[in-house]
Amino acid sequence: MKAVLDANILFPTILREILIDLAGPGLYQPLWSERILAEWRHAAARLSAEQEQIAGAEIALLQARFPASAMPDDGNRVIDLELPDPADRHVIEAALAGGASLIVTANLRDFPRRMMERLDLRAIHPDAFLLDLHTADPAAVALTVQSVRDKAARMGGDMTIAEMLKRSRLPRLSRALKG
Repeated sequence: MKAVLDANILFPTILREILIDLAGPGLYQPLWSERILAEWRHAAARLSAEQEQIAGAEIALLQARFPASAMPDDGNRVIDLELPDPADRHVIEAALAGGASLIVTANLRDFPRRMMERLDLRAIHPDAFLLDLHTADPAAVALTVQSVRDKAARMGGDMTIAEMLKRSRLPRLSRALKG
């Protein structure tokens, strides 16, 4: 399964760590475009120059770990789309270029369901996507979430898994991991 990861879910560190660590063992193949990565870096730059540098390093590590995940954004794959936010067209183009069936995004309203269905694509919230991965492999998801929580604790962000998932806006995954 191939899924384009939108910039709005790559930017939050914990969410990105969970998603990328689940791609490692092959639960899905992550895809993105250079423009998606540039949006992530731009969002970090709005916080501070230091955050922009950190994002640059994290992007370089991500590209090294998944060198085949970058999709072209040539702007010629999709024509005449009426999107709520025309600036999101490149995300759809990346999905089509990479043969992805999913776009994982926190901005579902920017990807209308009917239009996405016509393109054989589906926009899915990261909580629903992770819940699907949990259904497919509960042990891998539980282990990954625990690992990300442990890493955050080592870096000074000590919190419970439930607190971490709440902050990451992943309530359904949190409930699934409790049950």
